[in-house]
Amino acid sequence: MENLALIVAVGKNNEIGYKNKLLWHLPNDLKYFKQKTLNKTIIMGRKTYESLPNKLPNRKHIIITKDLNYVCDEKICHTIKSVLDYIKTTKEECFIIGGSSIYKEFIPYTKYLYITKIEDTKEADVFFPEVTEENYHIELLGENEDNNIKYKFYKYIKKD
Repeated sequence: MENLALIVAVGKNNEIGYKNKLLWHLPNDLKYFKQKTLNKTIIMGRKTYESLPNKLPNRKHIIITKDLNYVCDEKICHTIKSVLDYIKTTKEECFIIGGSSIYKEFIPYTKYLYITKIEDTKEADVFFPEVTEENYHIELLGENEDNNIKYKFYKYIKKD
């Protein structure tokens, strides 16, 4: 899907979280995330939504949950198909922002992957799924460092 992207920050072992929290506090990566997702639709699983300190301003939230009784002030979808149907009806760019099982479900439909590769490792209980890099054109968008931790921004573009 041309308007579907994914954004994630991963450690050397594809780790992305521990106990429903991010592993690193990298201010410039957070600014990058904000810049990419501002005024866009962000799509996430229920646990990711509940891990946010509050609603992310100036973004439309879509929460995916199998819990048919789940209630919140955001758009709720109970199936991947219903999210994909929504994405087909809009021209705006939509971003998958986690967690691990949501990333895994959506990678086959996602045209662009924005992956921040952090040159560090941490204990984790949530990992980003393996991506077959041969299926993508990969661009290095930039490099940065926060708190003595180096990282690089990549854009993966799915080959046709």
